[in-house]
Amino acid sequence: MREGQIRIPSGCAISGIIDKTGKRMSGEAIIKSISVMHDRSNGLGGGFAAYGIYPEYKDFYALHIFYENTGAKKSCEEFLERHFDIINLSKIPTRKVKGITDEPLIWRYFVTPFATKLADSQLDEREYMAKCVFRVNTRIQGAYVFSCGKNMGVFKAVGFPEDVGRFYRLEEYEGYCFTAHGRYPTNTPGWWGGAHPFALLDYSVVHNGEISSYDANRRAIEMYGYKCTLLTDTEVITYIIDYLHRKIGLKMEEIASVIAAPFWQTISRMEPEKQKYHEYLRNAFSAQLITGPFSIIVGFDGGIMALNDRLKLRSMVVGEKGDKVYIANEEAAIRIVEPDLDRVWAPSGGEPVIVLLNGGVNSGS
Repeated sequence: MREGQIRIPSGCAISGIIDKTGKRMSGEAIIKSISVMHDRSNGLGGGFAAYGIYPEYKDFYALHIFYENTGAKKSCEEFLERHFDIINLSKIPTRKVKGITDEPLIWRYFVTPFATKLADSQLDEREYMAKCVFRVNTRIQGAYVFSCGKNMGVFKAVGFPEDVGRFYRLEEYEGYCFTAHGRYPTNTPGWWGGAHPFALLDYSVVHNGEISSYDANRRAIEMYGYKCTLLTDTEVITYIIDYLHRKIGLKMEEIASVIAAPFWQTISRMEPEKQKYHEYLRNAFSAQLITGPFSIIVGFDGGIMALNDRLKLRSMVVGEKGDKVYIANEEAAIRIVEPDLDRVWAPSGGEPVIVLLNGGVNSGS
């Protein structure tokens, strides 16, 4: 993309905040952080993922759904009523904001699978939920489930991220972890469903960059039942992480070693045991290797992971202050929220920073 005649080489912005103790904070801080990186966006997409925001419904899946029209809403709700016990449903609260236009119908449902339907499916609960979401998104015209985890939610739109945050009244939510994204789309149009974060169950991804391995990654992940309908690389990253973590059972550290695997020459210089381990990951999960420039923040139930590509072609900075950890493309986006940091550093390429609730910060730095 070009802004006038100047190429924007690192378009898009990402930011994240987590409290390691699980203490909940307002969404105001993440709006403030992402707004500093306004010039990395162009108004064609912005969004947030928030964890711990629905404590009163923490045992139920929170479905956030876009509808193009009332007909799509009716068809989708008929599907939901056949498969789930709907505990509560309502419009997602929004406010009028200049710059946010052409909004679809935006609804929220707290649901749990019917026991009989779940038993008949012979699937575990999370797989049942994922398959139902794919069914809606591929078969019900005009309906799109953009968030479906427990005690978390995604809020996204076409617009600058700070406007999106105000539109969704994010400052009125409290959670232990927030991530944010400002989009500068390079290959796909700006539309509500195409804004970041992308999410499946409790996994969410915000991404700055572009993966050149998209086609190979997409073909590989669709063999395991995933439906890539959005034609964007970030959707594929989300499904890869879901597959490796939920289905295969890899730890986040191992997932980082798959999607941003060390180069073969680097592996050849490792100690024998470590070399064997990384050779196994590269061979067993070669189709999940992501190539191209990227920095991502992955949210999941109980933690967060930040990761650069192996050559660190996209910027990423991490800061700590007490129990809080801050991640962003630019240090200014951290210091606007917390100017007096205990520690600040830039992770190396391919080196994950993993923060867990009631745990420390796992980083090779």
